[in-house]
Amino acid sequence: MEKWSKRILAALEKAGKKGLSAEKLQKKCKAGKGDLKKFKAVLSRLLAEGEVTEKDGRYLAVKALGLQPASIKRLHRTYGFAELPDGQEVFVLGSRLMGALPGDQVLLRLSSHPRGSLPEGEVCKIVEESSREFSGKLELTPAGAFFRPDELSDFPLRVMGGCGNAENGDKVLARIIRRGESHKTHLAELTACFGPSDRADACARAIIAAANLSADFPQAVLDEAKFLEHRGIPERELLDRLDLRGEIIFTIDGADSKDLDDAVSLAKQGGFYRLGVHIADVSHYVKPHSLLDEEAFARGTSVYYADQVLPMLPKALSNGICSLNPQEERLAFSALLTLSPEGKLLDFTFRKTVIRSRVKGVYSEVNALLRGDADERLREKYREVLPLLPLMKELKDLRLALRKGRGAPDLDSPESKLVIGPDGRTAEVLPRVSGEAESIIEEFMLLANEAAATLARGLAIPFVYRVHEHPDPERMGTLRETLRKLGLSARSLPEKPKPSDLAQLLEEGKDGSYAGILNRLVLRSMAKARYSDQPLGHYGLVLENYAHFTSPIRRYPDLAIHRILTDWAEGVSVRELTRKYGRFAAAAAAHSSETEVQATEIERDCEDCYKAEYMRGKIGEEFDGVISSVTSFGFYVALPSTVEGLVKLEDLPDGEYSFDGLIELSDIHSGRKFRLGDPVRVRCTGADVNAGNVDFALV
Repeated sequence: MEKWSKRILAALEKAGKKGLSAEKLQKKCKAGKGDLKKFKAVLSRLLAEGEVTEKDGRYLAVKALGLQPASIKRLHRTYGFAELPDGQEVFVLGSRLMGALPGDQVLLRLSSHPRGSLPEGEVCKIVEESSREFSGKLELTPAGAFFRPDELSDFPLRVMGGCGNAENGDKVLARIIRRGESHKTHLAELTACFGPSDRADACARAIIAAANLSADFPQAVLDEAKFLEHRGIPERELLDRLDLRGEIIFTIDGADSKDLDDAVSLAKQGGFYRLGVHIADVSHYVKPHSLLDEEAFARGTSVYYADQVLPMLPKALSNGICSLNPQEERLAFSALLTLSPEGKLLDFTFRKTVIRSRVKGVYSEVNALLRGDADERLREKYREVLPLLPLMKELKDLRLALRKGRGAPDLDSPESKLVIGPDGRTAEVLPRVSGEAESIIEEFMLLANEAAATLARGLAIPFVYRVHEHPDPERMGTLRETLRKLGLSARSLPEKPKPSDLAQLLEEGKDGSYAGILNRLVLRSMAKARYSDQPLGHYGLVLENYAHFTSPIRRYPDLAIHRILTDWAEGVSVRELTRKYGRFAAAAAAHSSETEVQATEIERDCEDCYKAEYMRGKIGEEFDGVISSVTSFGFYVALPSTVEGLVKLEDLPDGEYSFDGLIELSDIHSGRKFRLGDPVRVRCTGADVNAGNVDFALV
């Protein structure tokens, strides 16, 4: 097949822009009658992959035309992004998309003069049309029914085939049934209705459906999970496991958590710490190529939004036989770690174990116990584990000091807590607060993750690493210029900063008025963490070796490395591990990175809808906030609650405003300025739940 592929491409590239007819191409490739089947199969594959195109009965090499195969990744209302085979993103104006939709395979012509930092291009041909569905709002007018998509374009699309029981303003799902030459001329057909678009829960369900995700599992997958749950733990499955049922082991999670996949134990002997991080042995139940495994791989991760979850595994596993529920025997995969009196990791091993958690710890309760203000009821609940809590804090403090000593930047990414009322609406939006208990668990999980990656790298076996690469120099240049304009020192920020340089920058600004903004700017300038089958290190944690070992119930990469380490623990040779898992590790890393990005986008979009729903009840009220970002069309203001809203340019005091491209809008006549980090008082003037947008006006 490779031989015919090379022949076809060589012949077409030589023919240039004239191309060749099927008959002449066959002759040029010297394809006889006996070769026709293979020849045609390879030609069809090259057409499907976008390396060859066909026009007016002639075949042409895309390379010879100066075109590049690409896929459309995402669209906004007036522009979109395509992705080249090497992963490079390309910006495409809406007028140059030819009506292409996300998932379409296209041929791009790249511009020799891009206007931004990304390459710019235009779609010249749609090679293969995707069939994905889109969320949006239904508009019933005297002229007919129209679908206004959340993406694609500014134009409502005519709906064909009726609207069923859907009403004007409902949040709906639709597919494009007839393509036009541009987005505005496509025709749509409704496929689902979720209720009024001013309800965040309806919008969230539509967002999830448009991503082709669901909380429901195929019946065959549910049956497989139910069988495993009802079977329980046969006595034979305890053979060769380290029995830790007599050890004081317990979980610490959020109050509402039901999928308890990690538990901890700790002892101190002769000044040395013996830490156990006990993880649900999910790989014992989810076997390679089983229906459960295929479903978990496809999902890649659980998705969390508001008070809902789209689990990676059915509840029979995630909340049942795999969940480390208190006073129940559970199979675990344990990282057994030895640390020096200074908290340094000295030694570790991984063992298959059987455990019994003593108590379901809750972050807020453990924090109260550590502060010393817990009531007698709480002290009784934690009676068995109470003596361990100060020791855990002691080790956590040592680990934090070591992390700081490595030069890891202390980055704080503000998270929101959405309080959902009994009616399903957003009752409150609060900043999520993290205490000592959360920090203890985070540090202990980091240790287990580092140990797993260190073991795999030392053995040189296939693995799925969690990697965080060095910041992009261009982003660092933007950060440096932004700091300069804000009047902040960037002396400690060299051309290629080490993590300690960013740590010093944050430390110098932590007590200033720009502390929160500085944290945001540094976060935005850094690379996104991802999964890789290569040990590229973790820049933000300043670790050479890092992986995700601790959440196999909700993340496929963790399940994947459990599977690999299980074979290692059972004595499988490095050579056999390499043969068995080489391709698997690469595929798991690549796909898990994709599903993580998708999950993050879904969670963010859903959260925006819930925040907008909350702010609908606050229209007319005034708030104090901080300018969190500035654009040519206005600026965003962040409230202490974590809600963000836009002050539009047209709503500013009369003037002629100029945007400096980074941090400031200024009126060229009065000199009035609105700068990143400025405190402002605003009034909520609007909240669009459907779009997830909040509007503010200056007071």
